[in-house]
Amino acid sequence: MDKPLVSILIPFKNVAPYLEECLDSIQQQTYLNYEVIAVNDHSNDDSLAIAQRYSAKDARFKIYCNEEKGIITALRKAYKHSKGTFITRMDADDYMTEHKIETMVSALMNNGKGSLALGLVRYFSKTGVNDGYAKYEKWLNKLTVKGHNFKEIYKECVIPSPCWMVYRSDFEICGAFKPNRYPEDYDLAFRFYEHGLSCIATNQVLHFWRDYTTRTSRTSEHYAQNYFIAIKLHYFLKLEYDTGKTQVVWGAGKKGKEVARSLIEKKIPFTWVCDNTKKIGKEIYGVKLLHYSQLKKVSISQCIITVANEDEQYTIKTYLEELGTTSSVDYFFFC
Repeated sequence: MDKPLVSILIPFKNVAPYLEECLDSIQQQTYLNYEVIAVNDHSNDDSLAIAQRYSAKDARFKIYCNEEKGIITALRKAYKHSKGTFITRMDADDYMTEHKIETMVSALMNNGKGSLALGLVRYFSKTGVNDGYAKYEKWLNKLTVKGHNFKEIYKECVIPSPCWMVYRSDFEICGAFKPNRYPEDYDLAFRFYEHGLSCIATNQVLHFWRDYTTRTSRTSEHYAQNYFIAIKLHYFLKLEYDTGKTQVVWGAGKKGKEVARSLIEKKIPFTWVCDNTKKIGKEIYGVKLLHYSQLKKVSISQCIITVANEDEQYTIKTYLEELGTTSSVDYFFFC
Protein backbone atom coordinates (compact mmCIF):
# COMPACT_ATOMS: atom_id res chain seq x y z
CA MET A 1 0.00 0.00 0.00
CA ASP A 2 1.26 3.50 -0.85
CA LYS A 3 2.34 5.64 2.07
CA PRO A 4 0.47 8.98 1.93
CA LEU A 5 2.51 12.13 2.40
CA VAL A 6 2.23 13.76 5.83
CA SER A 7 2.82 17.50 6.22
CA ILE A 8 4.25 18.44 9.63
CA LEU A 9 3.74 22.17 10.19
CA ILE A 10 6.09 23.89 12.64
CA PRO A 11 5.98 27.60 13.49
CA PHE A 12 9.04 28.55 15.52
CA LYS A 13 10.47 31.54 17.34
CA ASN A 14 13.48 31.68 19.67
CA VAL A 15 13.60 27.97 20.47
CA ALA A 16 17.32 27.37 19.83
CA PRO A 17 17.88 25.37 23.04
CA TYR A 18 15.16 22.85 22.09
CA LEU A 19 14.86 22.81 18.30
CA GLU A 20 17.45 20.12 17.60
CA GLU A 21 15.72 17.66 19.94
CA CYS A 22 12.43 18.38 18.18
CA LEU A 23 13.80 17.92 14.66
CA ASP A 24 15.84 14.86 15.65
CA SER A 25 12.67 13.21 16.93
CA ILE A 26 11.08 13.78 13.52
CA GLN A 27 14.07 12.33 11.66
CA GLN A 28 13.83 9.24 13.87
CA GLN A 29 10.23 8.50 12.83
CA THR A 30 9.40 4.99 11.68
CA TYR A 31 7.14 6.57 9.05
CA LEU A 32 9.33 8.09 6.36
CA ASN A 33 7.02 9.78 3.85
CA TYR A 34 6.66 13.18 5.46
CA GLU A 35 7.60 16.78 4.83
CA VAL A 36 8.45 19.32 7.50
CA ILE A 37 7.26 22.84 6.71
CA ALA A 38 8.91 25.04 9.34
CA VAL A 39 8.29 28.78 9.43
CA ASN A 40 10.55 31.15 11.34
CA ASP A 41 8.52 33.85 13.07
CA HIS A 42 11.21 36.52 13.48
CA SER A 43 13.57 34.64 15.77
CA ASN A 44 16.51 36.63 17.15
CA ASP A 45 18.49 33.61 18.33
CA ASP A 46 20.05 30.71 16.37
CA SER A 47 16.74 28.96 15.64
CA LEU A 48 16.73 29.75 11.91
CA ALA A 49 20.34 28.61 11.43
CA ILE A 50 19.60 25.35 13.23
CA ALA A 51 16.55 24.67 11.06
CA GLN A 52 18.48 25.48 7.90
CA ARG A 53 21.17 22.94 8.82
CA TYR A 54 18.54 20.20 8.80
CA SER A 55 17.13 21.46 5.52
CA ALA A 56 20.59 21.38 3.90
CA LYS A 57 20.99 17.69 4.78
CA ASP A 58 17.41 16.43 4.39
CA ALA A 59 15.20 17.56 1.50
CA ARG A 60 12.09 16.71 3.50
CA PHE A 61 12.78 19.74 5.72
CA LYS A 62 11.64 23.00 4.13
CA ILE A 63 12.26 26.30 5.92
CA TYR A 64 10.45 29.58 5.32
CA CYS A 65 10.31 32.96 7.03
CA ASN A 66 7.15 34.72 8.11
CA GLU A 67 6.83 38.15 6.50
CA GLU A 68 4.03 38.97 8.92
CA LYS A 69 4.08 38.35 12.66
CA GLY A 70 2.40 35.85 14.94
CA ILE A 71 1.75 32.14 15.16
CA ILE A 72 -1.44 32.22 13.07
CA THR A 73 0.23 33.84 10.06
CA ALA A 74 3.21 31.49 10.44
CA LEU A 75 0.85 28.50 10.41
CA ARG A 76 -0.94 29.87 7.35
CA LYS A 77 2.35 30.18 5.49
CA ALA A 78 3.36 26.65 6.48
CA TYR A 79 0.03 25.25 5.33
CA LYS A 80 0.20 27.20 2.05
CA HIS A 81 3.45 25.42 1.17
CA SER A 82 2.32 21.97 2.31
CA LYS A 83 1.35 19.16 -0.06
CA GLY A 84 0.44 16.28 2.27
CA THR A 85 -2.67 14.10 2.25
CA PHE A 86 -2.52 14.36 6.04
CA ILE A 87 -1.91 17.51 8.06
CA THR A 88 -0.41 17.71 11.54
CA ARG A 89 1.17 20.40 13.68
CA MET A 90 4.27 20.20 15.86
CA ASP A 91 5.63 22.54 18.53
CA ALA A 92 9.30 23.38 17.97
CA ASP A 93 10.19 23.03 21.65
CA ASP A 94 8.70 19.53 22.10
CA TYR A 95 9.59 16.08 20.82
CA MET A 96 7.61 13.10 19.55
CA THR A 97 7.89 9.36 20.03
CA GLU A 98 9.44 7.54 17.08
CA HIS A 99 6.12 5.88 16.13
CA LYS A 100 3.92 8.99 16.43
CA ILE A 101 3.42 9.70 12.72
CA GLU A 102 3.00 6.04 11.77
CA THR A 103 0.43 5.51 14.54
CA MET A 104 -1.64 8.53 13.53
CA VAL A 105 -1.54 7.71 9.81
CA SER A 106 -2.69 4.16 10.55
CA ALA A 107 -5.54 5.45 12.74
CA LEU A 108 -6.77 7.80 10.02
CA MET A 109 -6.53 5.23 7.25
CA ASN A 110 -8.43 2.68 9.35
CA ASN A 111 -11.17 5.14 10.31
CA GLY A 112 -11.43 7.18 7.12
CA LYS A 113 -12.34 10.79 6.50
CA GLY A 114 -14.27 12.64 9.15
CA SER A 115 -11.86 11.38 11.81
CA LEU A 116 -9.29 13.07 14.00
CA ALA A 117 -6.20 11.13 15.11
CA LEU A 118 -4.89 11.97 18.58
CA GLY A 119 -2.29 10.76 21.06
CA LEU A 120 -1.72 10.88 24.77
CA VAL A 121 0.68 13.60 25.93
CA ARG A 122 3.24 13.90 28.71
CA TYR A 123 4.45 17.19 30.17
CA PHE A 124 8.07 17.47 31.22
CA SER A 125 10.21 20.23 32.69
CA LYS A 126 13.66 20.67 34.22
CA THR A 127 12.07 22.26 37.26
CA GLY A 128 9.17 19.83 37.53
CA VAL A 129 5.67 20.03 36.09
CA ASN A 130 3.39 22.29 38.11
CA ASP A 131 0.12 21.03 39.52
CA GLY A 132 -2.03 22.86 36.97
CA TYR A 133 -0.33 21.26 33.97
CA ALA A 134 -0.31 17.86 35.68
CA LYS A 135 -4.07 18.07 36.19
CA TYR A 136 -4.59 19.21 32.60
CA GLU A 137 -2.52 16.29 31.28
CA LYS A 138 -4.48 13.78 33.37
CA TRP A 139 -7.85 15.26 32.33
CA LEU A 140 -6.92 15.48 28.65
CA ASN A 141 -5.54 11.95 28.44
CA LYS A 142 -8.58 10.55 30.24
CA LEU A 143 -10.77 12.00 27.48
CA THR A 144 -8.46 10.84 24.69
CA VAL A 145 -8.35 7.22 25.91
CA LYS A 146 -12.09 7.03 25.25
CA GLY A 147 -12.23 9.46 22.31
CA HIS A 148 -14.64 11.61 24.34
CA ASN A 149 -12.68 14.84 23.94
CA PHE A 150 -15.54 16.96 22.65
CA LYS A 151 -17.82 16.08 25.56
CA GLU A 152 -15.98 18.58 27.75
CA ILE A 153 -14.88 21.12 25.15
CA TYR A 154 -16.21 24.13 27.06
CA LYS A 155 -13.97 23.36 30.04
CA GLU A 156 -10.60 23.71 28.33
CA CYS A 157 -8.91 22.97 24.99
CA VAL A 158 -9.61 19.26 24.45
CA ILE A 159 -7.28 18.76 21.48
CA PRO A 160 -3.53 19.02 22.24
CA SER A 161 -2.23 21.57 19.73
CA PRO A 162 0.88 19.58 18.72
CA CYS A 163 -0.68 16.10 18.81
CA TRP A 164 -3.41 15.74 16.20
CA MET A 165 -3.58 14.65 12.57
CA VAL A 166 -6.38 15.02 10.05
CA TYR A 167 -7.15 14.46 6.37
CA ARG A 168 -6.31 17.56 4.35
CA SER A 169 -9.81 17.61 2.89
CA ASP A 170 -11.34 17.63 6.39
CA PHE A 171 -8.92 20.35 7.45
CA GLU A 172 -10.11 22.50 4.57
CA ILE A 173 -13.76 21.94 5.49
CA CYS A 174 -12.96 23.07 9.04
CA GLY A 175 -11.41 26.33 7.82
CA ALA A 176 -7.70 25.45 8.20
CA PHE A 177 -5.88 28.44 9.72
CA LYS A 178 -8.07 31.15 8.19
CA PRO A 179 -9.64 32.59 11.39
CA ASN A 180 -7.74 35.22 13.36
CA ARG A 181 -9.20 34.05 16.65
CA TYR A 182 -6.98 33.29 19.67
CA PRO A 183 -6.13 30.97 21.30
CA GLU A 184 -5.70 29.51 17.80
CA ASP A 185 -5.44 25.89 18.97
CA TYR A 186 -8.67 26.12 20.97
CA ASP A 187 -10.43 27.79 18.04
CA LEU A 188 -9.35 24.92 15.78
CA ALA A 189 -10.60 22.38 18.33
CA PHE A 190 -13.99 24.08 18.32
CA ARG A 191 -14.08 23.98 14.51
CA PHE A 192 -13.23 20.27 14.50
CA TYR A 193 -16.16 19.86 16.92
CA GLU A 194 -18.47 22.12 14.90
CA HIS A 195 -17.92 20.12 11.72
CA GLY A 196 -18.52 16.78 13.40
CA LEU A 197 -15.09 15.18 13.28
CA SER A 198 -14.84 12.02 15.35
CA CYS A 199 -11.96 11.67 17.82
CA ILE A 200 -10.15 8.33 17.48
CA ALA A 201 -9.57 6.83 20.91
CA THR A 202 -6.01 5.79 21.78
CA ASN A 203 -4.00 4.75 24.82
CA GLN A 204 -0.57 5.49 23.35
CA VAL A 205 1.66 8.33 24.50
CA LEU A 206 2.85 10.00 21.29
CA HIS A 207 4.01 13.45 22.33
CA PHE A 208 6.21 15.01 25.02
CA TRP A 209 5.18 18.56 25.87
CA ARG A 210 7.88 20.81 27.31
CA ASP A 211 7.05 23.38 29.97
CA TYR A 212 9.28 26.35 30.78
CA THR A 213 8.83 29.91 31.96
CA THR A 214 9.24 31.63 28.56
CA ARG A 215 6.91 29.30 26.70
CA THR A 216 4.46 31.23 24.49
CA SER A 217 1.34 29.95 26.23
CA ARG A 218 2.74 31.38 29.47
CA THR A 219 3.88 34.77 28.15
CA SER A 220 1.59 35.82 25.27
CA GLU A 221 -1.50 37.91 26.02
CA HIS A 222 -3.36 35.80 23.47
CA TYR A 223 -3.46 32.92 25.97
CA ALA A 224 -4.80 34.97 28.88
CA GLN A 225 -8.00 33.79 30.60
CA ASN A 226 -10.20 36.47 29.03
CA TYR A 227 -9.39 35.06 25.58
CA PHE A 228 -10.51 31.60 26.70
CA ILE A 229 -13.82 32.91 28.06
CA ALA A 230 -14.39 34.87 24.86
CA ILE A 231 -13.80 31.89 22.59
CA LYS A 232 -15.95 29.57 24.71
CA LEU A 233 -18.84 32.03 24.67
CA HIS A 234 -18.44 32.67 20.95
CA TYR A 235 -18.91 29.00 20.09
CA PHE A 236 -21.50 28.39 22.79
CA LEU A 237 -23.73 31.09 21.33
CA LYS A 238 -23.07 29.79 17.82
CA LEU A 239 -23.51 26.07 18.44
CA GLU A 240 -25.47 25.51 21.65
CA TYR A 241 -27.52 28.57 22.60
CA ASP A 242 -31.26 27.88 22.58
CA THR A 243 -33.40 31.00 22.50
CA GLY A 244 -36.35 28.93 23.69
CA LYS A 245 -34.68 28.34 27.06
CA THR A 246 -33.91 30.64 29.97
CA GLN A 247 -30.18 31.34 29.92
CA VAL A 248 -28.52 30.90 33.32
CA VAL A 249 -25.04 31.82 34.57
CA TRP A 250 -23.99 29.88 37.68
CA GLY A 251 -21.15 31.50 39.62
CA ALA A 252 -20.19 35.09 40.38
CA GLY A 253 -16.41 34.83 40.55
CA LYS A 254 -14.03 36.31 38.00
CA LYS A 255 -15.10 33.98 35.19
CA GLY A 256 -18.79 34.30 36.02
CA LYS A 257 -18.52 38.07 35.88
CA GLU A 258 -16.71 37.89 32.54
CA VAL A 259 -19.48 35.72 31.06
CA ALA A 260 -22.20 37.95 32.54
CA ARG A 261 -20.57 41.11 31.23
CA SER A 262 -20.28 39.61 27.74
CA LEU A 263 -23.94 38.50 27.71
CA ILE A 264 -25.01 41.99 28.77
CA GLU A 265 -22.93 43.54 25.99
CA LYS A 266 -24.60 41.18 23.51
CA LYS A 267 -28.02 42.06 24.96
CA ILE A 268 -28.73 38.43 25.84
CA PRO A 269 -31.01 38.14 28.91
CA PHE A 270 -30.00 35.70 31.64
CA THR A 271 -30.64 34.63 35.21
CA TRP A 272 -27.61 34.78 37.50
CA VAL A 273 -27.31 32.32 40.40
CA CYS A 274 -24.73 31.31 43.00
CA ASP A 275 -24.43 29.91 46.53
CA ASN A 276 -22.35 32.76 47.98
CA THR A 277 -24.39 34.30 50.79
CA LYS A 278 -22.39 37.52 50.53
CA LYS A 279 -23.49 38.02 46.92
CA ILE A 280 -27.04 36.64 46.87
CA GLY A 281 -29.52 39.48 46.65
CA LYS A 282 -26.96 42.00 45.43
CA GLU A 283 -26.78 43.49 41.94
CA ILE A 284 -23.72 43.21 39.72
CA TYR A 285 -23.80 44.98 36.36
CA GLY A 286 -27.46 45.66 37.05
CA VAL A 287 -28.36 41.96 37.42
CA LYS A 288 -29.57 40.60 40.77
CA LEU A 289 -27.83 37.50 42.09
CA LEU A 290 -30.24 34.73 43.11
CA HIS A 291 -29.80 31.56 45.14
CA TYR A 292 -29.39 28.56 42.84
CA SER A 293 -32.53 26.97 44.31
CA GLN A 294 -34.50 29.45 42.22
CA LEU A 295 -33.73 27.23 39.23
CA LYS A 296 -36.53 24.93 40.44
CA LYS A 297 -38.93 27.65 39.32
CA VAL A 298 -37.48 27.73 35.80
CA SER A 299 -39.14 25.06 33.68
CA ILE A 300 -36.67 25.09 30.79
CA SER A 301 -33.17 26.47 31.23
CA GLN A 302 -29.69 26.33 29.77
CA CYS A 303 -26.89 26.85 32.26
CA ILE A 304 -23.29 28.06 31.92
CA ILE A 305 -21.34 26.99 35.02
CA THR A 306 -18.24 29.01 35.91
CA VAL A 307 -17.40 27.37 39.25
CA ALA A 308 -13.89 25.87 39.15
CA ASN A 309 -13.76 23.86 42.38
CA GLU A 310 -14.09 20.15 41.49
CA ASP A 311 -16.08 19.23 44.59
CA GLU A 312 -18.49 22.08 43.95
CA GLN A 313 -18.76 21.06 40.30
CA TYR A 314 -19.80 17.56 41.38
CA THR A 315 -22.43 19.01 43.72
CA ILE A 316 -23.75 21.29 40.97
CA LYS A 317 -23.84 18.43 38.46
CA THR A 318 -25.76 16.24 40.91
CA TYR A 319 -28.24 19.02 41.66
CA LEU A 320 -28.90 19.79 38.00
CA GLU A 321 -29.37 16.13 37.11
CA GLU A 322 -31.91 15.85 39.92
CA LEU A 323 -33.78 18.60 38.10
CA GLY A 324 -33.82 16.37 35.02
CA THR A 325 -31.19 18.22 33.01
CA THR A 326 -28.50 16.72 30.76
CA SER A 327 -24.81 17.60 30.48
CA SER A 328 -23.74 19.29 27.21
CA VAL A 329 -27.41 19.91 26.39
CA ASP A 330 -28.84 21.79 29.36
CA TYR A 331 -25.68 22.70 31.26
CA PHE A 332 -22.08 23.38 30.30
CA PHE A 333 -18.99 23.73 32.47
CA PHE A 334 -16.90 26.74 31.41
CA CYS A 335 -13.94 25.86 33.65
